[in-house]
Amino acid sequence: MTVPDSETLQFMQDMQAALSQSPKSISPKYFYDQAGSALFDRICELPEYYPTRTELSILQTHAADMAKHMGEHADIIEFGAGSLQKIRLLLNAATKPARFVPMDISGPHLQAASVSLQKEFPALQIQPMVGDYTSDWQLPAALPQAGKRVAFFPGSTIGNFSPAQALSFFRNCAQHLAGGALLLGVDLIKSPNVLHAAYNDAQGVTAAFNLNLLVRANRELGCDFDLSQFAHSAFYNAPLQRIEMHLLSLKAQTVHLNGQAYAFHEGETLHTEYSHKFTIAGVQQAAQSAGLQAGPVWTDPQHLFGLLWLDIPHTQETSS
Repeated sequence: MTVPDSETLQFMQDMQAALSQSPKSISPKYFYDQAGSALFDRICELPEYYPTRTELSILQTHAADMAKHMGEHADIIEFGAGSLQKIRLLLNAATKPARFVPMDISGPHLQAASVSLQKEFPALQIQPMVGDYTSDWQLPAALPQAGKRVAFFPGSTIGNFSPAQALSFFRNCAQHLAGGALLLGVDLIKSPNVLHAAYNDAQGVTAAFNLNLLVRANRELGCDFDLSQFAHSAFYNAPLQRIEMHLLSLKAQTVHLNGQAYAFHEGETLHTEYSHKFTIAGVQQAAQSAGLQAGPVWTDPQHLFGLLWLDIPHTQETSS
């Protein structure tokens, strides 16, 4: 019997926990195997999915201003780096960046994107890092001659966190980026109709992305999810200001994992993702409670999306 690697073992343990609890829920980080990462790249190009093109337009308009705040020889980190599309705009605007450290959970996708980026920026030191930024992450040692350490966290991926997880992330930034800054992308509160369309696209790509989590579980964990008996379900929970994404069981059925049987009732769901929507003031207040300081904010004319600059002082006194 093949002994699973640490990543597969963690996936198995988290899936066992997810299937054992009620309601059933698993982290969205397991979307991002190679196939899932490719599907997400397709989502970002869909006509209904406004966040990516809106954030890119903000970067195109304001990258020079952002680069001024970064300063010369910045040591730039990107969380959830993915295809490295957005960072190109910042790197082109930056003055002699010292290094770029892209962090992502999907190793093959990250390596391929980093090789492509290196061809465009041959003089830039690129140090890809396979890692999970949802836990207590570490960063490579600071470069002696580098300037400010600036983390870029685009895509409103922070919206996948619960408020407690977001606070923990901000505290990690306060600890590991002291004297630097965080440039944070956030999806702003808007019409539920716009949100519904963005997560229920006509081509069914988001549905395929959601269901790919079960494909991955079958392949990597030996599960026996019947994909024809699960449906993509995404809706806006207005009181809690979040999109909720679920996999809905279309019938009473049993799934097996590691010799154990797990029952699904008809209509029961496996929750796969929250995508919280924000006000700018709300994000700034949450960040300030972890010791970060509100700086400039850049938005699009329709106020669909925002990029927030958050300074991180050298001396921190974070609240408990």
